[in-house]
Amino acid sequence: MNRSAAASLSRPARARAAAVLSLQHSGALRPAIGLGVASLLVLGLAYALAATGVGAALFPAQAQGSLLLHHGQVRGSQLVAQPFVGDGYFQARPSAASYDPMAAAGSNLARSNPALQERVTEATRAVALREGIAVADVPGDLVTQSGAGMDPELSPAAAAVQVKRVAATRGLGVEQVQALVQAHTQGPQWGVFGQPRVNVMTLNMALDASQPVHNPSP
Repeated sequence: MNRSAAASLSRPARARAAAVLSLQHSGALRPAIGLGVASLLVLGLAYALAATGVGAALFPAQAQGSLLLHHGQVRGSQLVAQPFVGDGYFQARPSAASYDPMAAAGSNLARSNPALQERVTEATRAVALREGIAVADVPGDLVTQSGAGMDPELSPAAAAVQVKRVAATRGLGVEQVQALVQAHTQGPQWGVFGQPRVNVMTLNMALDASQPVHNPSP
């Protein structure tokens, strides 16, 4: 008898407890969904629009990709290397991605890999022959690929070994080309970070403006 009464009383109690628990879950779900939607709108939309607008207002050139224009036409970007055809141009670092921004990547070969050693050796000989210098004088950044394969900058030493070839091809004085290289040599970032570097893209455009070649770059 007592067991039956206890059982009959426990059923309504369990039902009430289940109803209260369901209400608690429902009440906790609504603010969670509201917080998620608000976070998405504020952080995923409003913040992105605000940051893009402020960046475009303060740094318009950088926000557009640091594009380089020639007579109103886009010739490239100051931040992305591209191949230049002909002896009248400074050559950038080799690219494992063939200078394709959509496939930017390094070779991922270890320094101990025989394939890498063979490629660097062949590239060093080719650069030495092209520039008319000894193999030992070839700067390393002219025969090695950057991590993304899109580095538009060279060391001043890598630019210096190309001055004679470029000057002879364009009919310019060596001193004139050296002055252009010096004008496009940047020091360490904020005077502290990195090494001096020469932007090949802006340097070649300055050369075209100074003395065009018969076979322009792509």
